[in-house]
This record gives sequence, structure tokens and C-alpha cells, in this order.
Amino acid sequence: SRLSIKDLHFDGVPVRIYLPREPSASKGRGVLFFHGGCGIFGSIRSYERICRYIARKSDSVVVSVGYHLAPEHKYPAQTLECLAATVHFLKTAETYGVDPARVIVCGDSVGGTYTASVCQELGLRTDIPKIRAQVLIYPFLQALNFNLPSHQKNAAMAFLSRERTVHFLLKYLNKDCSLKEPILAGSHVPESINLKYRIWINPDLIPDVFKLGYKPPLPTLFLPQVHEEVQELFEPWFSPLLAEDAVVCLLPDTCIVTCEHDVLRDDALLYKKRLEDNNVHVTWHHVEKGFH
Repeated sequence: SRLSIKDLHFDGVPVRIYLPREPSASKGRGVLFFHGGCGIFGSIRSYERICRYIARKSDSVVVSVGYHLAPEHKYPAQTLECLAATVHFLKTAETYGVDPARVIVCGDSVGGTYTASVCQELGLRTDIPKIRAQVLIYPFLQALNFNLPSHQKNAAMAFLSRERTVHFLLKYLNKDCSLKEPILAGSHVPESINLKYRIWINPDLIPDVFKLGYKPPLPTLFLPQVHEEVQELFEPWFSPLLAEDAVVCLLPDTCIVTCEHDVLRDDALLYKKRLEDNNVHVTWHHVEKGFH
């Protein structure tokens, strides 16, 4: 009863907007929300309750983005639609009683991936207002190493196991799922790329408290044919952790949420370190009993 809810299209992208029925005297806050679901599940409707909650509790206008799902809509259609909806909202925020300088972008799981990608893409733009902050809720951020401590610790965790993570990743890209085992082993990454990104994707960068019981994996054989099949995995749009420092240093204030029982925990911990190394202000919330 406290919210007015409308289904609209922003630059052709379906959105559901949650507006306070009693507009504030001054320009309010705006939240763009990108839902999770590996890019192949989920919808505006399935995230209705959380978006209502955010709108009420933060007294913000919330825009839930209904990007079209893969594999019917091929990657990177999802990222592009999230980007288009964000740009549209930033340009028209005042129409909805929102101060364009007070807009944040938020997402969970792959929605966190899209959040990171959109903020990286908009960092250099001078024709639209800057994103005020980004909120990454257990985001997927890299597809090079599936043998980090959190992958080992939570390999068989319910809902999102290590194996299912790569299975969904391949479904999202409409690739042959027989590639799963070599990707899990790391056979898709040539030594030159491993060396280049070791400064950012490395278990040595994970705090010791999160490495109890961790065993470094044995070296694996590089398989060029697998590498050729999955070139998308090495793009910053797919793996935002691979963005260069020149991009990362322009990112807005960031809130990161991690869960202890989550294969993706270490993706977020590594990104947190990268942001801090580039003087981006980070707030971090770790849910010790949480899972993906």
C-alpha cells in the first residue's frame, strides 16, 4: 500500500519500477536492481518481494530490470540490456523524483556480475551522471580459476556446487557441457594468461582465516581446443575481475556481501582487494552462516 508499482520499458528493456506513494519534498534516491539466476533463470516477478523490501526500507525508487534470459538471448545481451536500462534511468531519474547523483546499482550472483560490468563500462562516461555506489551480493566475477579455497571448501554445497557453477556457465553461453571437466581443472587457461592475471587471481591473496584446509591443486595440462571454445570467459564483461587498473580505479563506492558457505566467496574477496588497492572505498559484510 506504500508503493506504486508500474511495468515499463527503458530503452526497450522491460523494467518494474517501485515508487513511494508519498513523494518526498526533495529529490530521492534510486536503486537499479539486477536479479540473479545465472543469466538463465529468475525474473522481475521472482524478485518482487526483495525489491518491495528495498524500496520501503531505504525509501528509494527501485527499478528491477527484466533482462532477457540466455541461451535464447545470447550473451552479452543481458549485460547490454542492464547497461541500456541504467543509462536510461540516469538520464530520466528526475522524472521519477530521483536525484540522478543519488543512484546506486545493485545485484546478486550474476546480477552482481552485471552490476560490476555496468559500473566498469560507465566509469569513463562524461555524458551522464555518475553512479553513486555499487552493491555486489555474492557476485560471480571470474572464470579462470575454479580451485580457490572457497571452491574447494564448498564444492558440494547445496544449490550452487562447484560443478553446477561451471555447468550453468556453459548453459549460459550455449556451449557443450562436456567442456565442464577441463574448465574445472583449469585446462582452458594458457600459461601466459595465468601469469598475467596471477597478480589478481591467486589464493595467496585470500586472508588466511578463509584458507583452512586448502590444498593447492596439481598442475594441469593446457588444452588449446578448450581455450578456443570459451573465449568469452576471458572478457571483462564476463569476468569483471580481469578489468585493468585504469578501469577499476574509476569505480564508485562499493558494498560487497559475501557468504561463508558459497563457492563464489573468494571472487568477491579478490575483487574487494583490487578495489581497495585502487583506492575505491569498500564496505564489506560477511555472513558467516550464509550460503549462496
